[in-house]
Amino acid sequence: MKAITNYSYGGPEVLTYSDIETPIPVGREVLIDIHATAINPLDWHVMRGTPYFMRLMTGILRPKKFNVLGADISGKVIEIGSEVTQFEVGDEVFGDIFNFGLGGLAEYACVSEEALVHKPANLSFEAAAAVPVAALTAWHGLRKFGTEKWGKKVLINGASGGVGTFAVQIANSCRAHVTGVCSTRNVELVRSIGADHVIDYTQNDLAENEEEYDLILDAVGNLSLRDYKNLLAPGGHCAVVGFGGMEHLIKVGLFGGRRIKMVDFKANQEDLLKIKELLETGIISSVIDRTYPLAEAREAMIYLETSRARGKVIITNKK
Repeated sequence: MKAITNYSYGGPEVLTYSDIETPIPVGREVLIDIHATAINPLDWHVMRGTPYFMRLMTGILRPKKFNVLGADISGKVIEIGSEVTQFEVGDEVFGDIFNFGLGGLAEYACVSEEALVHKPANLSFEAAAAVPVAALTAWHGLRKFGTEKWGKKVLINGASGGVGTFAVQIANSCRAHVTGVCSTRNVELVRSIGADHVIDYTQNDLAENEEEYDLILDAVGNLSLRDYKNLLAPGGHCAVVGFGGMEHLIKVGLFGGRRIKMVDFKANQEDLLKIKELLETGIISSVIDRTYPLAEAREAMIYLETSRARGKVIITNKK
């Protein structure tokens, strides 16, 4: 089968369009004919091996496991292992396969049935692939750190990105007053998906904003500890997404703060089924910026690393 492989750390230049062996499912594994895959900042961190502590998991000098990137997949089940109980051949599925070794940038993936759920009938394969990592991250960031804050003020920093677009919609569905932060070209997009107020960071300094928020979801990680403290209302919470927030967590620990935390979770079927319900009822939907064929995954990664994508970047295997 065709796949995008990387056997060394580095930029998109290490990605190669290659022929590798098609896997065979055993036990509770299913073989998926992948129709679409979404790429995430997670993929470029694994690709580059940064931050360096990640290499304790992926390999110190070169990748030892994740030589095919891609966590978000959607496609059809074409073969099942002998112990599979949840799916049959022909089922359309989607899921986050990070905890099962990645492998989405390929024509086929062999993964445990525990990583997947049935694809909503009202979604295309591309729209479904855009969901798992970003929507689950937004879900956990909002629900885990701000459950008691619904109906109050929520700030989404990076509201036009993959996580941000889902976060705006989820927070809006919970009747929060949502403020999104983005650049000028994305103001109307963020407003169209449910933000009550939009701050254009190219025109306004967020650090000088006098509003206070009950919950901040920082999907960029570019704010300082002082920014968080100034923007949070008394008793407020801040959920920081991605590795950009690591330095803040260290500072918070040193200062004894407890309101700022990283969004850390393990994808599971229960949470993905909740997201599926939101998709089926139209409460949330995918925002897709660009779609690339599998052979052009390197170009897709170059674009993703610009951090200018509106919503998700999708790799498709089907014409």
